[in-house]
Amino acid sequence: MDNGTKLKRHPGLNLIHGHGYEAKNETALFGFWVFMMSDLILFGLLFAVYITMIGVTAGGPGPKELFDFTSLGIQTALLLTSSMTIGMATFALKHPRCHWQLVPWLLVTLALGGGFLYFEVTDFMNMAAAGGVPSRSGYLSAFYALVGLHGFHVAAGSVWMIVLLIQLAVFGSVNIVKSRLLRLALLWHFLDVIWIGIFNIVFFYGWLYG
Repeated sequence: MDNGTKLKRHPGLNLIHGHGYEAKNETALFGFWVFMMSDLILFGLLFAVYITMIGVTAGGPGPKELFDFTSLGIQTALLLTSSMTIGMATFALKHPRCHWQLVPWLLVTLALGGGFLYFEVTDFMNMAAAGGVPSRSGYLSAFYALVGLHGFHVAAGSVWMIVLLIQLAVFGSVNIVKSRLLRLALLWHFLDVIWIGIFNIVFFYGWLYG
């Protein structure tokens, strides 16, 4: 199979031909998938712990006293929109005629991620002011462990994005930067899926039965 045929079958994934780079990239991508699957197990365990802790408030504040669904709706809109914008960045990466759109889409994604973190941290501060701190009850410990871990991942992904923007400015869209960006996009979509689970199970289900 010649290179032209490979490009038609897998547009944008064959970042360079020869010198063994395809094999190195596939190995790195596979390793990243393994990391995400281990992360999924961790989140699954925290979801299970949270569900068992619903209602275990030890007389402290619960979901009905602490959750702000207006803020949660804004957070959800910001994060899900960022999934679309990083998808557009990936599209621009794969198609040379759209390369000029890559950095703007990444900047929009970074701004949306920053907005999500702002509202989430504000919610945590408001909850703490109302007495909803992690040490108050088993329920709140489980809540902060799960939601806080997701927020940490979004923050880490945002730092990763800043580093990639710097590398794009210094080195341009070289193959190793392209590979890292594809992995970042996988992580970002994964975090959006986890957030959908958090919104439905942690906030909505927790509010109904907490």
